Amino acid sequence: MGKIFTSDEVSKHKTQDSCYVILYGVVYDVTSFLPSHPGGATAILNFAGQDATEEFDPIHPPGTLEEALPPSAKLGTIDTSTLPAKLAEPSAPTPPSAPSSQPRNVWSPESVSDCLSLTDIETLATKRLSSRAWSYYYSAADDLLSKSLNQLAYQRILLRPRVFLDVTRCSLRTHLLGRLPVQLPIFVCPAAMARLAHPAGEHGIAQACARFGAAQIISNNASLSPEQIVDGAPAEQVFGWQLYVQTDRRKSEAMLARMAKLKNVRFVVLTLDAPVPGKREHDERRQGPATALKGATERIREENPDVASSGPKGGETTADGVSNVEGGNAEGGVGKTLFAGTAADLTWRTTLPWLAGHTDLPIVLKGIQTHEDAYLAANHGPQVKAIALSNHGGRAMDTAPPAVHTLMEIRKYCPEVFDKVDVWVDGGIKRGTDVVKALALGAKAVGIGRSPLYGLGAGGVEGVEKVLEILQSETQTAMRLLGVETVDQLGPQHINTRALEMEIYDGPPNLENSYGMWRRLGCRPRL
Repeated sequence: MGKIFTSDEVSKHKTQDSCYVILYGVVYDVTSFLPSHPGGATAILNFAGQDATEEFDPIHPPGTLEEALPPSAKLGTIDTSTLPAKLAEPSAPTPPSAPSSQPRNVWSPESVSDCLSLTDIETLATKRLSSRAWSYYYSAADDLLSKSLNQLAYQRILLRPRVFLDVTRCSLRTHLLGRLPVQLPIFVCPAAMARLAHPAGEHGIAQACARFGAAQIISNNASLSPEQIVDGAPAEQVFGWQLYVQTDRRKSEAMLARMAKLKNVRFVVLTLDAPVPGKREHDERRQGPATALKGATERIREENPDVASSGPKGGETTADGVSNVEGGNAEGGVGKTLFAGTAADLTWRTTLPWLAGHTDLPIVLKGIQTHEDAYLAANHGPQVKAIALSNHGGRAMDTAPPAVHTLMEIRKYCPEVFDKVDVWVDGGIKRGTDVVKALALGAKAVGIGRSPLYGLGAGGVEGVEKVLEILQSETQTAMRLLGVETVDQLGPQHINTRALEMEIYDGPPNLENSYGMWRRLGCRPRL
């Protein structure tokens, strides 16, 4: 296949006028692809003239090259003996200390079988993950306050056990969207880039979910294609697909058409809590092999003045100094790169009618953070079957409320929402008692995001299975100690939220304003 290149020959082609990269031992001319790369030209120019396989492989589904490049882009192979020696990937840094209210975790497991809690899983994964993977998974917005509050909020709720009740039998079975049977009230959130943790990636998570009968939401930015993720799944396994609406709506419409062909994909999750990327400093500070070349960004600016001045894909800078989201951020972390091309112009009036016109699947609105928006969503048409209360794992806006706060707001101001749509929550789930508390407050299902990724990092599919096994066992134990046999028996009588109530929004309901907005949008009520 073409000529055999030396590393020195390839390294001469590192500008926007002549850009070669090495991927999987093959030399590609990607010059013509620079203007249309979703992450912007600079994201490729960072690796121009180099072997970019280690950076490319974990975050691009197989088949990406074939879809993006013509056959003529393959120029030949690389003489691997001429490649420079690779620098060792830095190990994951030690996470910041836990809050003083938490007991110090002195146990350090050496294998998945040693792990007794999700904290053990995270500890083991931290030792095994690359710096790049750990920084992306662990990171959250600004000072990580919302990320911490997600977990602390559950700890401020007390349980109220009942006694003299037969709890010989305990079932976690439930239904999502009123018609999809699952064995656990726990689903895997749409967390991206699973192959950064393990080659099994999102397919490995799917295999673990199949064993436990848990639902999985496929990330819009998964490192495997949806077809690869659901491959081999049992007919009854439940998947959803996360939609980040693209600025070029045709790309989203094409993906929706693909989802319609996958029988295991039963609903679409429209993500609303991150129209733009949050400021995730752990992710952005990370310096791995691809960014370790000193002065790489300066070199790109010097050698490619057009790209440097106009930004990737000609992206502009807004009046507040924030770079165009469509152009991505070549100097940011993985998170910002993934947001390239994501639309920030979604509205109640335009987006939901557009989405309903391109899918027949039930719609879940993810990222509801106030009771007013929950009220609007619950009254916004028959295709909206569920809302997911979420602050994006604390990764979008710091000091945004935990999902538990929003659950309590809904109970206080508009409890009828629970009768109209499923209410799901995610963020901060570390124990089975957390699952039980959310269900007692009215949630239908509870999502976990980072834990399955840490499970992959700790031990591949076995690690994800351990995550689900731990949560399953802890949830059953908590239910039995509460005197409950089935999840639908859980209710407010099983919890004491008094310590948390002072933190809940206590202003005017705003439902009349929401109702007026709803009327102006031409939405039909759910009667």
